[in-house]
Amino acid sequence: MLVFDVGYLQLSYVLLVHVFYSAWCSDGGSLHCEYSNSQILHRPHSVSITEFGAVGDGVTLNTKAFQNALFYLNTFSDKGGAKLFVPAGQWLTGSFDLISHLTLWLDKGATILGSTARRELPGRRHRSLIYGQNLTDVVITGENGTIDGQGSIWWDWFRNGELNYTRPHLVELMNSTGLIISNLTFLNSPFWNIHPVYCRDVVVKNLTILAPLDSPNTDGVDPDSSTNVCIEDCYIVTGDDLVSIKSGWDEYGISYARPSSKIKINRLTGQTTSSSGIAIGSEMSGGVSDIYIKDLHLFNSNTGIRIKTSPGRGGYVRNVHVSNVKLDNVKKAIRFTGKYGEHPDGNFDTKALPAIEKITFENVSGEDIGVAGLLEGIEGDEFKNICFLNVTLTVKKNSKKAPWRCSNVRGYSQWVSPEITCDSFEESIFPEHSSDCFGLSENNVETSSGLSRSPWLLFW
Repeated sequence: MLVFDVGYLQLSYVLLVHVFYSAWCSDGGSLHCEYSNSQILHRPHSVSITEFGAVGDGVTLNTKAFQNALFYLNTFSDKGGAKLFVPAGQWLTGSFDLISHLTLWLDKGATILGSTARRELPGRRHRSLIYGQNLTDVVITGENGTIDGQGSIWWDWFRNGELNYTRPHLVELMNSTGLIISNLTFLNSPFWNIHPVYCRDVVVKNLTILAPLDSPNTDGVDPDSSTNVCIEDCYIVTGDDLVSIKSGWDEYGISYARPSSKIKINRLTGQTTSSSGIAIGSEMSGGVSDIYIKDLHLFNSNTGIRIKTSPGRGGYVRNVHVSNVKLDNVKKAIRFTGKYGEHPDGNFDTKALPAIEKITFENVSGEDIGVAGLLEGIEGDEFKNICFLNVTLTVKKNSKKAPWRCSNVRGYSQWVSPEITCDSFEESIFPEHSSDCFGLSENNVETSSGLSRSPWLLFW
């Protein structure tokens, strides 16, 4: 454990480490997300944004006020950290950088409004509204305050081809550790909402994230080459993936080799008519592993869970466990895409094939489903050890498509309706398959009578 010689800061950091250690203890292969942040929400120094001349009328530009306040509060980073209080009001601002050992608190009725002036979000890639890098111990929270990106003008610029650079995120934190984002509403992001990249020990909790269903690329939460990430108790309705796990793109991701791992997504509800509730990829060249998704409810949407990749990606997606999923009026319940395409340039290696293996779906139910599964791997590079247990999907009666379509995918299925008729799937999970199906154990497989037992015992 890292120890500082400053008394209060040492205590603060120890408490923070304790919070995340508790959040990521192991229990039979699963991960706990429960945490208490009450200890680190208290900071010995606190100021209001109004003390730096900010005006919450929705018109006055407050970029300098936020920048000056954070510059001042940085003097307390070695004295226990500080809190920046944003009271009720409409606080228009351009991009500003966070500091370590900070709580950014949005009070009830407070809204941080993102400026629509491009010069206020500068950079070769438009800078995120709230940004930070190389940080430790950062909390963005409040009493359900709002961060509003005012994205509609950015979407119009994008559709009309008027932008030379990528649109800004609402929150992007890079190379940072000990991050909590909670108890807030995110509205109308110009691009992705929350993007932790190269981060560790991240909690995203109790958020509402909203954007029009036709808004382009408004992903909810995108953990990118990050580890120990917990996303739970969120309601997300956007124009793209609700959660998308990434880890680098083609030769750049392969070279940098920063995986995404130990990610838990728990109790997520939402809608997306163009994309997926949970997506892994397509940028997954650094590798993705040890992903736990539980209690997902998706309604009136395009796709439930999707893994997407392509020749040239390299990398891997392995050890993924999806359980307790409820789908209502979803076009494609589960989808694997092995030829997604889209490359950053022409320098990718076509022989760099991804390894997709040990993906388990357990306790999945759905009504008014268009297609149960569209599972397409890569010729000469099968997706393997794909396991389905206790999956019941009611496919729409007027559907003319086969409920399951498979190519270059191999695995096991048990208690699945409609039945997976693909020749590459075995219909039972026997003892010799136990190591192939990630996350299945005697402790988490239940029969209809409620008795806990290994799946293969039912077939002896």
